[in-house]
Amino acid sequence: MIVDLNLQDKSVIVIGGGNEAQKRIKSLIRQECNIMVISDKVIPQITKLAKSKKIQLKKQKIQDTKFISKFKPDIIISTTNDKKLNQKIINEGKKKKIITYSSDNPEESDFSNPAIIDFEKMIQIAIFTGGRSPAMSKKLKKKSEQMFKKIITKEDIGQIKIQKIARDAAKDEIETPTERKACLRSIMADNEIDQLIKDGQMKKAEKRAITIVRNWK
Repeated sequence: MIVDLNLQDKSVIVIGGGNEAQKRIKSLIRQECNIMVISDKVIPQITKLAKSKKIQLKKQKIQDTKFISKFKPDIIISTTNDKKLNQKIINEGKKKKIITYSSDNPEESDFSNPAIIDFEKMIQIAIFTGGRSPAMSKKLKKKSEQMFKKIITKEDIGQIKIQKIARDAAKDEIETPTERKACLRSIMADNEIDQLIKDGQMKKAEKRAITIVRNWK
């Protein structure tokens, strides 16, 4: 089952400072969570992220699981080269009901990382093998990416942006969920909004969508 966790403002600790850690950090940064990397050695890319205040960095060697009780994270990602240490971290995290992931043991981890096809951070399509073969996930992502680029248009992205604005406005203006859904469907089907999006006139499309919401009865 693919689940998109809401990680906003959650605390995530990444153990390890190599390329594998960087990959995990890269996928987490867009989630607006609080990322702390703990490692005695880190690659320059991670140091750069710390200097730009995108992550916290604690340079120390992890030899046990005491950091879990100290920092009380919501998620732990272990990427060290020490399989025994990674396993200790997973076991202790599970005992404390913390979501855990080990890069060398995805089958015992609480989640896996799918290969993501991303469209302007608005649409994400996941290619997922349940942790059985990350390499095949990446291969299938490359094979399918061009196909999806032909299917998903700039107009689709524009409509998602309009829907988000209209949805937020509808929460304040329209009382019932049923009526809000009906209003949003009417905005999606509105030919004038479609044309404004195609013409690149997003501000006018937004204004029309909000007008529809405010006049909804």
